[in-house]
Amino acid sequence: MKADFGLVGLAVMGQNLVLNMADHGYTVAVTNRTVERVHEFLEGPASGRSVIGTESIEELVDSLSSPRQVMLMVRAGQPVDDLIDTLITLLDPGDVIIDGGNSLFTDTIRRTALVEEAGMLFVGAGISGGEEGARNGPSIMPGGSPEAWPLIKEMFQAIAAEVDGRPCCEWIGPDGAGHYVKMVHNGIEYGDIQVIDEAYDLMRRGLDMSYDEMAELFAHWNDGVLESYLVEITADALRHRDDDGSPLLEKILDAAGQKGTGKWTVISSMELGMPTTLVAEAVYSRVVSSLVDERERAGSLLDGPDSQIDAKRQEALDDLRDALYASKIVSYAQGFMLMAAAAEEHGWSLDFGSIASLWRGGCIIRSRFLGDIMDAYQRDSDLQNLLFDPFFADATNSAQDGWRRTVVRSITAGIPAPAYSSALAFFDSYRSERLPANLTQALRDYFGAHTYERTDADRGQWFHTDWTGEGGDAASGSYSV
Repeated sequence: MKADFGLVGLAVMGQNLVLNMADHGYTVAVTNRTVERVHEFLEGPASGRSVIGTESIEELVDSLSSPRQVMLMVRAGQPVDDLIDTLITLLDPGDVIIDGGNSLFTDTIRRTALVEEAGMLFVGAGISGGEEGARNGPSIMPGGSPEAWPLIKEMFQAIAAEVDGRPCCEWIGPDGAGHYVKMVHNGIEYGDIQVIDEAYDLMRRGLDMSYDEMAELFAHWNDGVLESYLVEITADALRHRDDDGSPLLEKILDAAGQKGTGKWTVISSMELGMPTTLVAEAVYSRVVSSLVDERERAGSLLDGPDSQIDAKRQEALDDLRDALYASKIVSYAQGFMLMAAAAEEHGWSLDFGSIASLWRGGCIIRSRFLGDIMDAYQRDSDLQNLLFDPFFADATNSAQDGWRRTVVRSITAGIPAPAYSSALAFFDSYRSERLPANLTQALRDYFGAHTYERTDADRGQWFHTDWTGEGGDAASGSYSV
């Protein structure tokens, strides 16, 4: 019997995807660098299921029906390249190699070209949802060789999560588009967690709320516009008790880890000239959290204000909800701005309404909010910015008073709220018809003859002033402006 699909890499995500595929009637051949894991999987979770164990890449390829489809669920980087190099020598023209890991999108662009040059097809598929999603239905973001989509579409959509009868899996675009969208998804996830962290910190330190009170409030918020998987599990985490009955969160070290996708998002935003300020602050907040020893020393040397918030609790909590919601809107607006810039840069035709739809289920950032984003792009498929949609414009306008009060309270109490603050700074910058960048340009021209544009001349005309009376002429093409 030939298998319908092959998968390399039997860590938890790989195993759960295989079980998901088997549940949907597909026969899957598997292998792993450590062969013992193949036997353990067949004797354990995959026992009695339509899973074929193989002990090498060669044996896995031979076990597949044509056109062969092989998914790699291995660590991003060189391991993916090594497996691709091996598979190219074993597969036939028209066969498909799928990278289901969190690969950097530029690697996926390069690999698509390499595999297509060898006559095969390549897919970079972003998969979100963690272990639970992989087992029961993830959000899948495939991109790469367009000819591969008809070959994998049926199975990918079968195993994906589903919302309102619509699978959370659609073709994103060519070469690295799928992994790019997954990267931005992960960057937004960093931001979502950070805005929740800041609410928790302000409740705990500023309002002296108990863990049960905080859990109850997050559960209440999850019944409204903030309904989401992350808010839901925040309530669960706050309720959880250690063996001695104390809140487990109190015993978890406040040093956050990261795997790099948030950083990649920020780097890409800088390369494309798009502001993802909230994601950047979320990344830097994790960096600062890792400086545990330095923070302990700084806490003993550096003074700050009394952390108690001077306001009625319910008023402060209502404002905090508004700050979280408005900051979340800004974060997603920035994420979609970044994807639009990447689409223009790489020649991708991204369907933003579809992207919002496939994030509604299975993935970590799934929420009611994404349905609102999908609706916004259905109202206007050419929407330039989410903040221009009437729903989101009204939401931020309505929330901004409480948002501003929350930022002021955090500053006054000395409790850091970098996501709320940076989101508000972006909001105020973006709505300002005039910013002080004219002075920036004057100073750059003063010390470096970098030239500037004038308000009384057409865009694209560059001027230089001899500010001291001792400088020379500068040609507008002489400098990078």
